[in-house]
Amino acid sequence: MEILTTMITPYKKDGSIDFNTAEKYVDWYYENGLDGIFAVCQSSEIFYLSLEERVELNRRVYNRAKKLNKDFLVVSSGHVSDTLEEQAKELNAIYESGTDALILITNRLDINNEGDEVFIENAKKLISRLPKDAKLGLYECPHPYKRLVTPKILDWCLSTGRFYYMKDTCCDAKIMAERSKQLKGSSFKLLNANCQTLLESMRNGADGYCGIMCNFHPRLYAWLGKNYLSEKADLVQSVTGTFGFTEIGLPYPLTAKYHMNLCGIKTENIARNRLSHELTEYAKSCMEQMKLATDSLEKLIEKE
Repeated sequence: MEILTTMITPYKKDGSIDFNTAEKYVDWYYENGLDGIFAVCQSSEIFYLSLEERVELNRRVYNRAKKLNKDFLVVSSGHVSDTLEEQAKELNAIYESGTDALILITNRLDINNEGDEVFIENAKKLISRLPKDAKLGLYECPHPYKRLVTPKILDWCLSTGRFYYMKDTCCDAKIMAERSKQLKGSSFKLLNANCQTLLESMRNGADGYCGIMCNFHPRLYAWLGKNYLSEKADLVQSVTGTFGFTEIGLPYPLTAKYHMNLCGIKTENIARNRLSHELTEYAKSCMEQMKLATDSLEKLIEKE
């Protein structure tokens, strides 16, 4: 199993990106047992970052990760434009700054949700503008709308031999089981982004996790990826699945940034897609309670 986190973007008090703190995040992810990072994604606030910022953030994350361990995976997205020409420019810039795979946002390939033929035709055109040796992936990004892939699209991806990772956000265990069966035996890995269905999806053939909750308790997900067949995995799943409901109703990514403070990495209470005052005392208390429970569960499972 491969367990990846989504990268959050820290800022300085003046609102500029705090690249030094971003590198500290990379260290923290690695030290807590993760296999890699999904850089320049929605958690990174990509729709609120300039291309220059996206490229530099990716460069710093990639270089730091490879300094820690050449096998510490970094996959990267970063294309937010409407036209394929602009998307190609964005993705080529990201690729040149360093990545193990370029991740294509599915709704960018079918902006008006016109159907599979439009998606595949646009994907062909975009890929033709990218480096021929670039490994590729898919991301069913929820913003501005969630464009789920179909069996037909997956078959086309398999036919190219270029796709290696998919961040699945369908949140449907049955669909993921069908997708896993379709991808079985290929180099195209399905990584579930939904923590509530994670254990079931891995037992049904999915290849791991790529989600925001690794910003809160990466060690639990790293353990689950290695022990998903054990009886104790059901306990860990029930806890992490319940924790996952904090994604809704609390001001992520501010909550993740506050949690980094709880873990000893000083981070300003600033995001570009949320207002700072949204991080209320209630939200902080929820994060503190979650960390206390997380620490206790980690000690329990590490005893064996």
